[in-house]
Amino acid sequence: MKVGIVGTGLMGLSMALRLQGQTLADEAASPVEIIAWNRTGEKLEPLQEAGVAIASEPTDLFQQADVIVLMLSDLAAIRELLFPAAPPAGDSDEEMPPLQSCTFIQMGTIAPSESRQLLSDILAAGGDYLEAPVLGSIPQVKAGTLQVMVGGTVAQFDEWRSLLHLLGEPLYVGMVGSAAALKLALNQLIGSLTTAFAQSLRFVQQQEVPVDTFMAVLRESALFAPTFDKKLDRMLDQNFENPNFPSKHLLKDIRLFLQEARAEGLRVDSVEGVRQILEATCNQGLADADYSALSAVLQFSETDETPSGE
Repeated sequence: MKVGIVGTGLMGLSMALRLQGQTLADEAASPVEIIAWNRTGEKLEPLQEAGVAIASEPTDLFQQADVIVLMLSDLAAIRELLFPAAPPAGDSDEEMPPLQSCTFIQMGTIAPSESRQLLSDILAAGGDYLEAPVLGSIPQVKAGTLQVMVGGTVAQFDEWRSLLHLLGEPLYVGMVGSAAALKLALNQLIGSLTTAFAQSLRFVQQQEVPVDTFMAVLRESALFAPTFDKKLDRMLDQNFENPNFPSKHLLKDIRLFLQEARAEGLRVDSVEGVRQILEATCNQGLADADYSALSAVLQFSETDETPSGE
């Protein structure tokens, strides 16, 4: 089976390397072959070194692959790839991507309304579409233990389950939009839990409560989440290098959650606070840092506006 991967950032690169040479359980004699394309060519170099085929243009990848995995940053990048502006009249060198008979599996994080619109537009163009966002990061990709949430028809889930199983455990959620919503809800928790933990950690430090004491009590309580221990050393050491999930991507997801939640009439006051903290994080040059960098911007400086009510 030939699998095209578009978007070879941190996750896309790891997924391509994981899939290359894997064998489907129902096609024992047919290892997976990866064909990759990325707008920034330097990000393809590790794949070239691993023997992955590189497409010169997206159209080449669409024509060769049996299925195309989309691991792009947002809806705008996806639409630019699939539905670019029409070329000038008479310019035969520019071709619209042939979507007919192509199946696209969208595995990044986008809003449920955006995913449903992509389904409609891709079907209208003659292609097929399902969503399969994942929970987990680079270590889980390498181990093949991602949680893969699938939105589409049951028939699509059955057709592509064997491929998705190479990355982790596929879970059928429902029709297109449902898996995107689940993923966005989980990423909202990433932002809110990390922000809440960072605030409590900073508070006890300023009150001269030993961090070890704080963590010992927290770990024995129903309040504890494993992510707290994963981010503790980063926050204490202020070391946010080599991220698995950069601050800018979490900010994008929080904004999407706010957009969708407001459309549903939900109160989002607390999440709005998370957005503000993440925006401050990115504005301080930490957009590409690990999202635990939000702990570095919790202290008001002289240049910050005084919080309302004080």
